[in-house]
Amino acid sequence: MKETIKPNNLQTYSGVLYSRALHPELFQLKARRAGKHGAYDLELWLMNGSHVLRFEHGDFCCCELVTDQDRNLPASGVVATYQCAGEHDIEHSFDRQHVNYINSVQTEALSESLFLDAIEEYEQLAKDNNALAHTWNDEAGRCLSVLDVQHYKREVHIQAYHLLASGGLCVRSQTIFEII
Repeated sequence: MKETIKPNNLQTYSGVLYSRALHPELFQLKARRAGKHGAYDLELWLMNGSHVLRFEHGDFCCCELVTDQDRNLPASGVVATYQCAGEHDIEHSFDRQHVNYINSVQTEALSESLFLDAIEEYEQLAKDNNALAHTWNDEAGRCLSVLDVQHYKREVHIQAYHLLASGGLCVRSQTIFEII
């Protein structure tokens, strides 16, 4: 998958919900974490400015991909797609598998000072919460991606933060996978 970030373009970010597993060889992973938590397994993948969440419950697997890429994405198993520009909420129920997916996303361009404050804030959050984090540089400066997770018995909450120096872009999302 191509890895360059398109500067100043809030319209490029989108989310894709899959009703199947995605495989790590499709992506240029920069950080990865996996674990079993009660009745579910969760795997987190970070790439420069994007992520995959892989949720498994019993025989069922679904994945969320948030990315700025619009080409060469896996096409099979797509359940829903959504743009990340502005503020959006999406819900999908996998009734037969007894799993709900809930996502809220917000994308905005920050001023330079707000962007630098956000980088500092989310770096501290990652340290304090032992969140999965990855830093890199684009043509405009330091960038950061963070996945922060709260595990519960029958659900998991994942907050994602992608901060891209080009254009001061900040993509924030909260995803919930809930066993019903």
